[in-house]
Amino acid sequence: MPYPEELKKLIKVVESTRAERVERKKANEEVPFLSLDERHEMLKNHPDVKEEGRREVQVGPSKGYRIAHEIADLLEATSRVDPAKVDLGKVDIETDVLIIGGGGAGTSAALLAQEHGAKVVIATKLRHGDANTMMAEGGIQAATKGHKDSPYFHYLDIMGGGHFKNTPELVETLSQKAPSVIKWLEGLGCGFSKTDDGTLKTIHGGGTSRKRMHYAADITGAEMMRTVRDEARNRSADIRVIEFAPAVELILNEHGHCAGAVLYNLETEEYMVAKAKAVIMATGGCGRLHIQGFMTTNHYGATADGIVMGYRAGIPICFLHTVQYHPTGIVFPEQAEGILITEKFRGSGANLVNIEGNQFVNEREPRDVEASAIIKECLGSGKGVPTPTGKLGIWLDSPMIEMLSGEGTVEREFPGKHILYERFGIDIAKEPMLIYPTLHYQNGGLEFKPTADTCVPGLFVAGEAGGGTHGENRLMGNSLLDIMVYGRIAGESAGKYIQGDAKDGKLSLDHAVKYNAEVDKAGVADGRVAPMLLPDYTDPAVREKQLTSHYVGTMR
Repeated sequence: MPYPEELKKLIKVVESTRAERVERKKANEEVPFLSLDERHEMLKNHPDVKEEGRREVQVGPSKGYRIAHEIADLLEATSRVDPAKVDLGKVDIETDVLIIGGGGAGTSAALLAQEHGAKVVIATKLRHGDANTMMAEGGIQAATKGHKDSPYFHYLDIMGGGHFKNTPELVETLSQKAPSVIKWLEGLGCGFSKTDDGTLKTIHGGGTSRKRMHYAADITGAEMMRTVRDEARNRSADIRVIEFAPAVELILNEHGHCAGAVLYNLETEEYMVAKAKAVIMATGGCGRLHIQGFMTTNHYGATADGIVMGYRAGIPICFLHTVQYHPTGIVFPEQAEGILITEKFRGSGANLVNIEGNQFVNEREPRDVEASAIIKECLGSGKGVPTPTGKLGIWLDSPMIEMLSGEGTVEREFPGKHILYERFGIDIAKEPMLIYPTLHYQNGGLEFKPTADTCVPGLFVAGEAGGGTHGENRLMGNSLLDIMVYGRIAGESAGKYIQGDAKDGKLSLDHAVKYNAEVDKAGVADGRVAPMLLPDYTDPAVREKQLTSHYVGTMR
């Protein structure tokens, strides 16, 4: 629906200050960046600081670690399927490398594993490419220019954005490998935006010291996913994709090596045994847990499955005490609630403006600071913009981009969002967008090494399922980079592993049996099972009357 009359009146206030803000922008007169002390103070408004939002997990290798209740609930749950009912003697699928997850990390891993001689199976919960990669918009960071920038500056930006809590070795690998990833993607046909002379276009992102954000309009993730998915499908003789088949438990062997997974066919409701010489966990994030009740940018299947399975197999978790709330998610129209508005809008000059039409924060602050400033403006200062249903938001003044860069810029540079809003009768080249922070990225995950190895031989991690690279706060453009860098590394490492270190042996789910016993002994499961697989948005009143339905966790 278009903006109602009450919001159109408030837009007039934004319009009344726009010309002056554009002139300040042209004169490079910005709202000053906050000092480190001021940022620390501002972060007190961030949801992560609420101790009541988390608790100590009571079981597993990271017992005692305080994390969000919603993630702890999954780790303090028993298996979705009774391990005793799974006949490991009947192998349904056998391959060299099993990849759990069909997003950017999993697919790039498949390509590199195949190039190292492996037969690969990608098991994905939904369709191949139904992942957060596809939904990422803004860009991918890499120091490709060769002047005024280098992996050294990129490294410092990542560390600073993560509050210098990051695992340095992971950051070093990420920044060093970044330029080669851009070259690799271009070689596969990825269509990044370029100037007329063929130079790759780059812009700033929040918290960056250099313009190194490469992009493909405002559909960068979709373009990257298209590229690697097409390439994987072109190699179908070696890479098999099984859709609608999420993993529910890892399988180890008698040597303690990871040797496959139990898959669940969402269509036939069968459980299947997939045996492999190596496994790559690339299941993505946890946005659909809606931590602290926040809306999310994440795809429907983002339910932290990989963390649950890896944790049960013995891998510690790290940095899960922090979650990223992207500063700009749609809060109106409600039909699009939670959808990401890329940081590229702010990088292109759009101001964040309160109900009085005033800019209140520099738009290039790191994401956690930016989100905190918006929350403070709405809840602390009382200067949020009320939606028709009583929620609050802040204006993102996209028409400024037209005034700064010329008529038609918004439609040309942001075609995805322009079309989306057009469906609701809103022209974002002429009217601002109403936004509020939205749950976007889990920051932490399973512990892993720069080689993508874990403490479980034969189990590798790639993408958002792994923790440490981004510390306590990820900067824009480093998630698409992360999935490609560590996806490729995981594929290469797994390919080499199966040629030397892999050991065949009797399959086992004993680790799951022991974990379930620990959960039972702790008395914390309360009937919960995990992985969740898919969220349940059933109206409680409807569910109450589903008298003949049988639920296992959130699924019927």
